[in-house]
Amino acid sequence: MRVLAIDASLRNTGVAVVDANNGKARALYFGTIHNAQTLRSSSCLVAIRDRLADLIQEHKPDCCALESVIYVQSYKTAILLGAARGAAILAAAENGLPVFEYPPARIKQATVGRGGAGKNQIAFMVRAVLGLAETPDADSADALAIGLTHLRAQETARMGIPGAKQI
Repeated sequence: MRVLAIDASLRNTGVAVVDANNGKARALYFGTIHNAQTLRSSSCLVAIRDRLADLIQEHKPDCCALESVIYVQSYKTAILLGAARGAAILAAAENGLPVFEYPPARIKQATVGRGGAGKNQIAFMVRAVLGLAETPDADSADALAIGLTHLRAQETARMGIPGAKQI
């Protein structure tokens, strides 16, 4: 199974492509879609969608996984995160990928072992689990963690344990 994992954000969207062969996870790609502060929000959304569409064509994932909507104190932040998430979902849907989502606490639990883990802990663990030569930046690490969470959820679903919410 090959997963396109996305940590959506208007200015810095973390992206990863992970797969698992014989139970061994590996990162095929990870990075961050950086959008300049000077870029209008609408242009950021197009950039996110276009870059994800390119990655889908290049890596041919079987599905897409993202972090579910999180609680934020600012309605403006919530709207921008929702819009970025929408651009990501659109790119996946346009390419026929099923989309799954995971709550942030579940991603942290699956990656580090506790739902309150910090960004540094997540980055350290994904580096260790995937055998990466360098520690990924926070946005890429979050995307890698989302991908690993999905791979594990699919494995447990095969064993009859309920998995992710498909959207």
